[in-house]
Amino acid sequence: MLKTRIDGDVQPGFKWGPFIMRIPLIHLRFSLSNMLQGFAVAGATGMALVPYFIALLGLTFEEAVTMAMFHSTLISFSWMFFGDPYAPGWLTPAIPFVVAFITTPAYLGDHIAQFQAMTALSLNFAFILIFLGITGLGAKLINIVPNVFKGGIILGAAVAAFLRVTKDGDAANVFQSAPIAGTLGVLICLVFAFSKPLQAYAADKVWLLKLLGLGLLPGFLVAGTVGYFTGEFQYNIRWEILDVGSATASLWAKASPFAIGWPPVETFVSSFPLALITYILFFGDLVTGNEMIEQVQPSRVDETLELDSSRAHMATGIRNVLMSIVAPFFATQGVLWTGIQVVLLKGWSEGRDKVDSIFDSIGSFYAFGLPLLFVILPFVTLLEPLLPLALAVTLVLTAFACATLALSLVHDATERGAMVITAMAFSVFEPWLGLLVGIIVIVALCGINVFSPKKSELNG
Repeated sequence: MLKTRIDGDVQPGFKWGPFIMRIPLIHLRFSLSNMLQGFAVAGATGMALVPYFIALLGLTFEEAVTMAMFHSTLISFSWMFFGDPYAPGWLTPAIPFVVAFITTPAYLGDHIAQFQAMTALSLNFAFILIFLGITGLGAKLINIVPNVFKGGIILGAAVAAFLRVTKDGDAANVFQSAPIAGTLGVLICLVFAFSKPLQAYAADKVWLLKLLGLGLLPGFLVAGTVGYFTGEFQYNIRWEILDVGSATASLWAKASPFAIGWPPVETFVSSFPLALITYILFFGDLVTGNEMIEQVQPSRVDETLELDSSRAHMATGIRNVLMSIVAPFFATQGVLWTGIQVVLLKGWSEGRDKVDSIFDSIGSFYAFGLPLLFVILPFVTLLEPLLPLALAVTLVLTAFACATLALSLVHDATERGAMVITAMAFSVFEPWLGLLVGIIVIVALCGINVFSPKKSELNG
């Protein structure tokens, strides 16, 4: 029986420690449109790293798909067991750093050492997150950061996403690999998500409202169909069911520290700086997610979306610990999938008659925490050609959403200029250098006082 929420309250759930567990069909409803979007977008995106698993780590196709399934399962269960109102995803900007780290001469070709490095990275990162979460220092850090610096981080994510989606040779550059179908798919998804004229036109047209309610799915269907006829997408369907038991056993033997041994101390030491750099990216995602929710919250006074940065730190840390011993590949357990968060929040903001709770949307998008589609190889191989489109769509939506959010955070011309310079530094330099440049620019242009927290922030 569905638990009814009192107007203005947080969605009901079972409290355990600092977390809230919400069970499908008891604490949240089923949303077909969001589940269909999840199958198309999350399914294709979840397989994005399969080629890396095969080429770099020596896994078979079945083992690589199983590893992706474990990553997606941990992501999909995050909202259910921990209670954060975010659509979780990867720490995507960290992945190039991770790949560079495990392809240095010390690790290249030695798959055991590579998996041990992934375990060390994940455990180092988890230690940072859990420490900052338990002590409350992470939440205090989020609260005292000034809007101009938050805006620089968020706008930097927008610029970085746009640069990546247009980069020659990048897997996300669908405009290069499938210019007709890719451009059409991205354009439809962008218009369906953000177009004010289309929303106004659809106000009194039931059929169009229902179509818009499908979110990103129409763009994928149109692009997939057009791509087939233009020859840009090649479908090679495998009519099999994944042998999960066999693939899991062989993956465990190749990757788990319980099978191959734990990382040596020097691996923990050498990987710690990269874990610290990744925390900057995590911090940026958490700031972005909080600002998104705070901006849209006034449109839904019937449901309070409870933000708890300490809880988000601990939840992400726990997922990284679990990932490190089951399917270690660092940066696949982050706090926010920005492009999807904005789509789900937009649908939620349209009213309780459309979506009762944000957790209805998140839960259904992530298939109620059970990504069974990875087991069905016909579905996996059907989505495989759409991978570049899925990456491009999420990056373009991320760029647009982050840009609009960042520009709304500051209203002073000098702060706006400092924010833009900070954003460019974050998008073109390594995270630690971008952080340093941003602080120097903001202090020089806006004064040191912008970093001085108010008493209420220090106490909160």
